[in-house]
Amino acid sequence: MKLLPASIGLALFASAAIAQTTPYAGMQTRPIKGLSEQQVADLKAGRGMGLALPAELNGYPGPAHVLELADKLELSSDQRSRVQSLFDAMKAEAVPLGARLLDQEAALDLQFADHSITPETLKVATVQIGVTQAELRNTHLKFHLQTTQILTHDQLQRYAVLRGYGSSTPMHQHHMQ
Repeated sequence: MKLLPASIGLALFASAAIAQTTPYAGMQTRPIKGLSEQQVADLKAGRGMGLALPAELNGYPGPAHVLELADKLELSSDQRSRVQSLFDAMKAEAVPLGARLLDQEAALDLQFADHSITPETLKVATVQIGVTQAELRNTHLKFHLQTTQILTHDQLQRYAVLRGYGSSTPMHQHHMQ
């Protein structure tokens, strides 16, 4: 019966190896368990984090990317100024919302960490987080909508090509000036 201890040892070793390969390994050391370092940095900086993809991928560019491509889009000085104003306004809204979301996520994490979470406090926390996430997404989407109003049809087409969307991106007839 010398095989039994060896089999048990092999099983324990295999279990340890499997436990180390979980996609969550290492995440337990995060300050806010539910958010990566990149997500925290993006929220602090007011970046979109893909929240405006329905706009971006349907022909409604956002102010940040339009400013990055300003020369290639041949923005007029008036357009550049207007898009910059939108970008500044978007950041002014997004950064405080990101800070609020970080605080809410940290509070939820703490409730789990100190084992004070209850079904009632869980519901309150997740509803609050959901409201903040919705406000943040609305902020980014509405500035995509407003940016589109500043660009010409040709600039929208050029933007799609420059961003790698090709000419297959649906470019709806937006009200443009």
